[in-house]
Amino acid sequence: MTYPMIALTEVSRAYPGGVTALRSVSLRVEHGELVAVVGPSGSGKSTLLNVVGTLDRPTSGAVHLDGHDVAELSDGRLSALRATTIGFVFQHFHLAARVPALDNVADGLVYTGLRRSERRRRAAEALERVGLGHRMDHEPHELSGGERQRVAIARAVAGEPPLLLADEPTGALDSVSGAGVMDLLHELNAAGTTIVIITHDREVAGGLPRQVSMRDGRIVADSTAAALTAALRAEGRVPR
Repeated sequence: MTYPMIALTEVSRAYPGGVTALRSVSLRVEHGELVAVVGPSGSGKSTLLNVVGTLDRPTSGAVHLDGHDVAELSDGRLSALRATTIGFVFQHFHLAARVPALDNVADGLVYTGLRRSERRRRAAEALERVGLGHRMDHEPHELSGGERQRVAIARAVAGEPPLLLADEPTGALDSVSGAGVMDLLHELNAAGTTIVIITHDREVAGGLPRQVSMRDGRIVADSTAAALTAALRAEGRVPR
């Protein structure tokens, strides 16, 4: 049986003080998709990413990743799933200061159990993949914003996870650097990685094949669902 990469069913997330960040969210993302989750600040985008990334647990509803019911996993198995299945890219890079790019990437593989030499070999391959083979020995302060984000992406993909979650990956970059990062994400997706990008930038979202719009903790539009409904209506399978 083939499972979707992500399947959320009626997921809600409430916090103490009466704050509800997600309200009955259902979402299905297939293997190999490239999806933008777009919405204003406070719409629930980052909470959605944290729940999908198993960094936060929902108050109610079900989360499945590649067929695994997250609620049924122990903390150890959940950490193992996160380490082998998900790569994270954040807006502000989160690179260790005064640490060369090679080691910033290799350190992201510490919890895989690989030997140090193998971690560094994979880190070097990942940096070559993102076009930074010539900058492996450079520390973050010696790199441009776009290069630092490429190091962060290399760290996220060094373990070859099938799922990449990117939270505002162009938010701290100028337009040229941001376009370069988006080109790289398109290339990674073309190679088979499922990618979900959280963004408030409608222009970034508009360049992706699927846009999921959020507001007030709910999904209010999904371009794939809209396209499917239109196709079914054209075939006479859904009433107009």
